[in-house]
Amino acid sequence: MPVLLHPQDSTFDADLRDRHLIYDYNVQNAEGSTEKWRYELWFFNEDRIVYAIHGGPMAGRKNFQAATYQCIRPGELWQCNWLEETGTICSLVFDIPNGHITTLIAFSKGHWEHNGAARGDKRDDGDLERWRGLARIGIQTDRVLLSEQADVVEDFRGAGELEPIDPSWPTM
Repeated sequence: MPVLLHPQDSTFDADLRDRHLIYDYNVQNAEGSTEKWRYELWFFNEDRIVYAIHGGPMAGRKNFQAATYQCIRPGELWQCNWLEETGTICSLVFDIPNGHITTLIAFSKGHWEHNGAARGDKRDDGDLERWRGLARIGIQTDRVLLSEQADVVEDFRGAGELEPIDPSWPTM
């Protein structure tokens, strides 16, 4: 994926490189109760992210992806976007000073309707092939759009509990 920034000419190193966020979405379910969906994201480098999902319908998913970054306001706002094997499109904006995440996720029909099959670890060949199969369910316009906001509960540098990746590993 093309990098939409020149790391040497931006604040990427100071703002995002090797930054690890743990954040909670407070999502209202169909019964009107609030659920906490915990996500974990590591901005690995200028073209990769690593993440794990600990709560919500996608809990139990571990993945890494090629990503593009756009600086909206240096030191304050960054956008990170990626496409997954399931056909799901993710766009995340990190508000650094306020410790806030805003996302739009366009889940593929297969990923949303068969979220149990979307769990697992990309490093497992069976999980990866199953995820790719989810992308073939429905047509491109069969999407569930989920717009949510989350609060960052931990912000640090390094892998934490996430497994490092080799940047040369393919992502799709």
